[in-house]
Amino acid sequence: MSREDIERGVGGGGGGGVKSRGNSSNNNGNSNSYLSTSTYVIEDTEAHYWTSWLVPMFVVANVAVFIVVMYINNCPKHLHTRIEGKCFARFLGRFSFEPLKDNPLFGPSSATLEKLGALEWTKIVHKHQGWRLITCIWLHAGVIHLVANMLSLVFIGIRLEQQFGFVRIGVIYLLSGFGGSVLSSLFIRNNISVGASGALFGLLGAMLSELITNWSIYTNKAAALITLMVIIAINLAIGILPHVDNFAHIGGFLSGFLLGFVLLPRPQYSWLERRNLPSGAGLKSKYKVYQYALWLVSVALLIVGFTVALVMLFKGKNGNDHCHWCHYLSCLLLEGGPNQVFLKMEVQKGLNGWLILLFLSWALAVAADVDCTTVTGFLTACSTFINYGTPDPLPGSPCCDSMMSLDVIGESGNNKRSICQCLMGLITTYSSNSTAIATLPGFCGVNLGFVLDPNTDCSL
Repeated sequence: MSREDIERGVGGGGGGGVKSRGNSSNNNGNSNSYLSTSTYVIEDTEAHYWTSWLVPMFVVANVAVFIVVMYINNCPKHLHTRIEGKCFARFLGRFSFEPLKDNPLFGPSSATLEKLGALEWTKIVHKHQGWRLITCIWLHAGVIHLVANMLSLVFIGIRLEQQFGFVRIGVIYLLSGFGGSVLSSLFIRNNISVGASGALFGLLGAMLSELITNWSIYTNKAAALITLMVIIAINLAIGILPHVDNFAHIGGFLSGFLLGFVLLPRPQYSWLERRNLPSGAGLKSKYKVYQYALWLVSVALLIVGFTVALVMLFKGKNGNDHCHWCHYLSCLLLEGGPNQVFLKMEVQKGLNGWLILLFLSWALAVAADVDCTTVTGFLTACSTFINYGTPDPLPGSPCCDSMMSLDVIGESGNNKRSICQCLMGLITTYSSNSTAIATLPGFCGVNLGFVLDPNTDCSL
């Protein structure tokens, strides 16, 4: 079962069921108090899961921009067929594509893209058109390029937005795309470039830093880390092939990687449970010490990096003059006219998008196990019993509903193993509450498929 399915369960039917039962449960005063408190905590937990709308809007915006670009391009009007050949798919009228020998990605001419905001060093530095650092992210060389990038965005972005919300993911996407454009302009001067690949690499970088900064809450962390590293390494390696601008990828990845440490750390479980702690109990910090350290270092590097890069760019500095080995990071061979150079680069970028999709699908399959954030989210419904040992949870209560939800999620072998590992980790971390946690399934009449005791083997 994927994490998205689990989150829908937490935020959808599960929550509604708890509220319904809470309103119609026993009239016993203690029971009402218990159900009211638990329902409040569950609602607080559910607020951490969002419905994704910004990423779909980004997709719609990119498609709309491409349609406008094709309308403005108007191939039949500007193309001299005797010299340059015929437009492709002429039945589309002014939306028909440039001849495939000029643009094999089924798109507009490079002249049209240059006019509408493609990345070009000369215009950015000498004509003071810095806005191109942003507009190039929203332009695509053709249908193939657009579809590859948008599918990659959907695969990566929706998952992240559901977990962290539209503000943080939107900031990462836009700043990563901007960072990719800046680094590309510093090192590549003789071509134009378009596409969202820098922003997509930023989301990949953010996934990696999120895994690192929230390391302790994940199961299968080694497999997830190896998988992400393989995806990133392969896609960056493709960037050193001829005719590919790898600096946009690297700039986007580094920006997203640092932004992930700043925007995506998760609070400690004990901090989330602060409302249920006895008065006078020591309250731990919201984040761990190493999370604060990574946050400070990343903020400093982002400020310094963007400031230095922008100053160098608008002063007309060539990055290769200050980094003599950096040209090895991108093997961009400029052969033929500007159209050929541009289109060869974009063909490779289109292939790069499909490879991101291929390996990301594998990553999601490997890392699909439920993580401890979801498990502890369900346990907040039982927080009163865990902290105070009373009242006993009864079948039909919010606590037992949550245990039943864990049982349903655990029907997958991998999820059952992950749930076991998370519960054993909680028992070890909160030893004073270990008995209460271990007895929850028994009180609720739920069989999770394993017994919680010090000798439990979670390999299942």
